[in-house]
Amino acid sequence: MEIINDFSLKNYNTFGIEAKAKQFVAAHSVEELKTILQENRTKKKFILGGGSNMLLTKDIDALVIHVDLKGKKIVDQDDDFVWVESKAGENWHEFVLWTIKQDFGGLENMSLIPGNVGTTPVQNIGAYGTEIKDTFVSCEAVKIDNLVNRTFENQECNFGYRESIFKNEVKDQYIITSVIFKLTKKNHKINTSYGDIQSELLKNNIKTPSLIDVSNAVIAIRQSKLPDPKVLGNSGSFFKNPILLKSDFEKIHTKFPDMKFYEISETEVKVPAGWLIEQAGFKGKRFGDAGIHKNQALVLVNYGNATGQEILAVSKDIQKTVFELFGIQIEAEVNVI
Repeated sequence: MEIINDFSLKNYNTFGIEAKAKQFVAAHSVEELKTILQENRTKKKFILGGGSNMLLTKDIDALVIHVDLKGKKIVDQDDDFVWVESKAGENWHEFVLWTIKQDFGGLENMSLIPGNVGTTPVQNIGAYGTEIKDTFVSCEAVKIDNLVNRTFENQECNFGYRESIFKNEVKDQYIITSVIFKLTKKNHKINTSYGDIQSELLKNNIKTPSLIDVSNAVIAIRQSKLPDPKVLGNSGSFFKNPILLKSDFEKIHTKFPDMKFYEISETEVKVPAGWLIEQAGFKGKRFGDAGIHKNQALVLVNYGNATGQEILAVSKDIQKTVFELFGIQIEAEVNVI
């Protein structure tokens, strides 16, 4: 548990931004984590997971605690379901592939999402018709100020679209150490409702897809649209898809009849932020080393040496232009630090 001063975080954030931590330490077990918290009670702290959903715009003037807890296991099962626990520091995509290899269903549509398991409930991550809340049972967490363990059950987490209790009511109060998911062992609910997945399966002449078929289709789609953070710095989708009241949307839609949308309830529709950004002329644009990906307008990228401030400036320009054009506010999904 060595504390390192003036530590570069370039390799600890998927944007590849050069920023420094005043101090840095990695925790490899819950016991180590509690010891670090206990011995550094008076210090300002910053909790770091996979670094996939943040934009560093400055150095971190705090003790950065990297949650690097590893391990996964089956904790319970019956004829139909299995309860699987993963430690917070496990890579999300590798964990998803592990569940598929065991023929456990429920996470396959979320293949190749960057980041670690411990941060998935925070964002209620999702893709292609599924979200964490659909399979999430509970998570264990340590309260930062008093080191008390707490279990958060699904209903307590107040999951919403890229929202949870960890981004709101208990923000910065807990460190998630492990997560339990309830997955199917048979009669898997294969979700191919998204057109992109159907097209990919059709292309490969797959009519009755298995879990791995869906996962492979999702991986192929994501790789065709999204850059690999190891090659081109990014954090996946930078913006949330805005959700509008149908009454408000209908007024906008009369002006822009080509606007894409998805009904999500009797009163609300979701508009693809990528479509709005593309229509605003930003797709593929570059501003120095900060830019918008050529294949997916939702993804902001670092071409090499962009600063977090430069990427943030591009994001604000996009938000301003989209609002001026369409009267729609788009919010950042990424945490700006």
